[in-house]
Amino acid sequence: MFKLKQNNTTVRTELMAGLTTFLTIVYIVVVNPGILSQAGIPFDQVFLATIIAAALGTLWMALFANYPIAIAPGMGLNAYFAFSVVGNNNVDYTVALSAVFVAGVIFVILSLTPFREKLILAIPDNLKHGITAGIGLFIAFIGLRQTGIIVAHPENLVGLGDLQSPTVIIALVGLAITIVLFSLNIKGALFIGMIVTSIIAYFTGYLSFENGIMASPHLPEGLIISNPFSAFGDVIQHGLYAVVFSFLLVTIFDTTGTMIGVAEQAGLIKNNKLPKARQALLADSLGTSVGAMFGTSPTTAFIESTSGVAAGGRTGLTGVTVAILFIISAFFAPLVSSISGLSAITAPALIIVGSLMMGAISDVKWSEFDEAFPAFLVILSMPLTSSIATGIALGFISYPLLKLVKGKGKTVHPLVYVFAVLFLYQLVFLPH
Repeated sequence: MFKLKQNNTTVRTELMAGLTTFLTIVYIVVVNPGILSQAGIPFDQVFLATIIAAALGTLWMALFANYPIAIAPGMGLNAYFAFSVVGNNNVDYTVALSAVFVAGVIFVILSLTPFREKLILAIPDNLKHGITAGIGLFIAFIGLRQTGIIVAHPENLVGLGDLQSPTVIIALVGLAITIVLFSLNIKGALFIGMIVTSIIAYFTGYLSFENGIMASPHLPEGLIISNPFSAFGDVIQHGLYAVVFSFLLVTIFDTTGTMIGVAEQAGLIKNNKLPKARQALLADSLGTSVGAMFGTSPTTAFIESTSGVAAGGRTGLTGVTVAILFIISAFFAPLVSSISGLSAITAPALIIVGSLMMGAISDVKWSEFDEAFPAFLVILSMPLTSSIATGIALGFISYPLLKLVKGKGKTVHPLVYVFAVLFLYQLVFLPH
C-alpha cells in the first residue's frame, strides 16, 4: 500500500519518523484546547475535536496521497477564532464554528477543482509573506499577554508586566528552556519544553492534577454542527462572510505552502509537479469540515512534518503512525486539561511558533514600496486590531491601489481587484 521499496524506506524507519513528527506536533493537543476553551467551548469537547480532526486529516493524507505530512488545527487560526471572531464579533462559539464549517465545505469544493491552484497563483507573494508574518506576530503577542509578560497600560496601550509574578517567572523559565532545546535542534522541543515547565510548576505548587491523568474520551456536547443548512444560515444571519473568507484564504496559503515545502524536502515532487496533489489537498479541507462539526478551528498541514521527513519518513505509513498516536492521546484529557489550564506552560509555544512564522518577513521585497507597504500594513494591523481578517483586508485593498498609482495596474490579477472591493465593502458597511 505504501510502496516502501519504491521510496527507499523501511517499516522501522517510517514508524520512527511518525513518532518524531508526533513529538513535534503533539503540543497542539495542549495548546489548541487551551485557546479555544477561552471562546467558551468546553475543554473536553475541543480536546477530542482536535484529535478527531488531526487523526482524520492525517489518515486521509496518508492513505489516499501516501505522503508523510501531518494535519492538525492550525496555530493562528485558533487564536483568530477565539479572540477575533468570538471575542470581537460578540457571537457564540457555535456560530463561529458554523463559519469554519462553511469555509471547510467551500475548501473541499475548491480542492476538487483547479480553482484552488489558480487562487494561490493570483495572490501576490508579498501579501502571502505578510499574512504569515502578521499571524506570527499576532499569536506571539497573545502568548506574551496571556502570561502577564505584557499587560494593558492606560497611556501606552501595553506595557511590561510584573516580572516578579509567579506566572510570569514560570513562563519566562519555560520560554528559556524551550529556546535552548530549539537551539540544540532537539526533536519535539516545544512538547519537551512544556513537560519540563509542567514539572517545575508542579513542584512549586502552581500545577495540580486533581482530576487525575487518564479518562475515557467523551464529547460533552456531542456533535455541535449536525445540520449543514443551519451552519450556512448562521453565517448569512450574522454576516460572517469576511470571517469565512479569512479562514479560507489563510488555510489555502498555509497548507499549500507547507505541503510543497515538505514534499520538496522528501523528494516527492516529480517534474516540478506534486503527484496526487488533489488527494493531498482534500486532507485539510475534510479535516476542517469534520473538525468544525465536533468543535475545533480549521486544520492545516504542519511544517513540523519536516522533522519526520528528516528522520527518514517518505510515505503515508509515517502519517498512519502519527494518527494512531493522536488517537492514543485522547485518553489523557485530564492531564492535558491541567497543563493547558496554566497559560505559563502553553504560552512559550505560542511565542516560539510566532517567531518561526515571522521568518516570512525576510521574503518581502522591502526595496519596492508598492510591494512592501501592503505587506507592512498586514503585519502591523493584525496584532494591533486583534484580527487576522482586518490585516488581510487592508493588505488586499492597499495593494491594487498602489499598483494603479504606479501605473502597474495590469500586473495585478483580476481576482485581487475582486477581493479588494469585497474587503472594502466589508470594512465600511459590515460590523466587525
